[in-house]
Amino acid sequence: MSASPGNPSRPIDAAGLRTAGRRPETPFSVVLPDGSAVLLRRLLRVLPAKRIVGEGEWNGRHVLIKLFVDGHSSRHWTKEKAGINALRQAAILTPDLILASHLPAGGHVLLSAYLDDSQSLAEAWKGVAALPVGDQAALAVLRPAFRLLGSMHAAGLVQDDLHLGNFLRCGDQLFVIDGDAVRAISPGQPLGEEQAASNLAILLAQLPIRWDGCHEALLVAYREGGGRHLVDRSRLESELKHVRSWRLNNFLGKTVRDCSRFAIEQRAFRFSAVWRAEAERLAPLLASPDQAMSQGRLLKDGRTSTVALVVHDSRQLVIKRYNLKNLKHVLERFWRPSRAWHSWREGHRLQFFGIPTPTPLALLEERIGPLRRRAFLVNEFCPGISLQDCLSPDTEPDNEVALAIISLFQDLHDLRISHGDLKASNLLWHDGRVLLIDLDAMVQHRSESGHTRAWRRDRVRLLRNWPSTSVVHRWLDKHLPSATQLNGQKT
Repeated sequence: MSASPGNPSRPIDAAGLRTAGRRPETPFSVVLPDGSAVLLRRLLRVLPAKRIVGEGEWNGRHVLIKLFVDGHSSRHWTKEKAGINALRQAAILTPDLILASHLPAGGHVLLSAYLDDSQSLAEAWKGVAALPVGDQAALAVLRPAFRLLGSMHAAGLVQDDLHLGNFLRCGDQLFVIDGDAVRAISPGQPLGEEQAASNLAILLAQLPIRWDGCHEALLVAYREGGGRHLVDRSRLESELKHVRSWRLNNFLGKTVRDCSRFAIEQRAFRFSAVWRAEAERLAPLLASPDQAMSQGRLLKDGRTSTVALVVHDSRQLVIKRYNLKNLKHVLERFWRPSRAWHSWREGHRLQFFGIPTPTPLALLEERIGPLRRRAFLVNEFCPGISLQDCLSPDTEPDNEVALAIISLFQDLHDLRISHGDLKASNLLWHDGRVLLIDLDAMVQHRSESGHTRAWRRDRVRLLRNWPSTSVVHRWLDKHLPSATQLNGQKT
């Protein structure tokens, strides 16, 4: 019998959970074959109609609950059990499996010990990610993960969903979680070099590209855990490039696809993409963006775009409306992705790489079927000051600003990203970082030659913000990545 998940005194079965959507009301209970009930109090992750992960209680114990409710629940449940058992047989720490059972009316459940006062390495990394590359405090977060991965590889195991969130630090111990992604390739025998490099690249790909120079320090930790010495480092670099490309394309695809992170609405006359966590709060604004802009403070009023600072739900936001100048402009833009679509995508590209930019919160396109008309982009507001106001022409930047500028442009250069309009007003100094805004013309180039030409234009445009004889102009010219010609000579 299905019941509302909002009443813990009445159980809900797999059928009820399949129809509960992305946010089943908590608390709710699920009855087990022996008649006891698992009480789920807090949701941790929901894959609608497939899987629900949460925190709760069973027989007086604090447990992590995984409910498998779709038609393939047996396969996923069996895979999760197998991964947990493989970790335990290899003496790799993972939370104790308390119960693995089918559910009376279909579906399956796994209960494991809940690690109180634990912290994922992803949470720990947030506190040190802004530190300089190679900082010892940052390495102290990363090394244990690579050491533990070395132990897994020495035991013939791989983790196909390697990220810092799947390592939990509890006291002075580190646990591996998510048994569903653990596979025993050669139980009891070390992985071959090809398999080890392929799996190791997944973990390395989670780090910003500027950390590539610290690979050796992380590989030392990997070998300390039992991981093999990689003779062919080119294989690892090739795998890393492949994984990064896949992760980026997968993430960018999600920004315009309904998923756990983004809420998509597509109707005959409009398309919208919103951070799911913001969808409810932004719904009134997206219902009438013109009205919201008219009540805000106008920042720019041009023929092709209008920008306003608005206050919505006690928060400052920036709305950029992409206008259509005339009928010719309408016909040119009808069939193409809007500039708002492009900026939405590029903003998320920068955030994926950890490059500072105000968070893109929502995209809205007015449409007639597949034909696009006006479009809106909603971003977080950054209260920073432009580099034009931050940098004095007569002095070099202070150390904090200088490091932030050098780091930003080195990251962009390494990733072959050009901005397309590097006015000083499009670079904001705030909270120890230089943020990029106005991403309408931003491009990540496939070829070195294409990026070289675009960076040369970017570089010239940035330097033009200050007189060529000024101290800051000379400092930037010296410290920015050089404009490399196609023949490899520098200008």
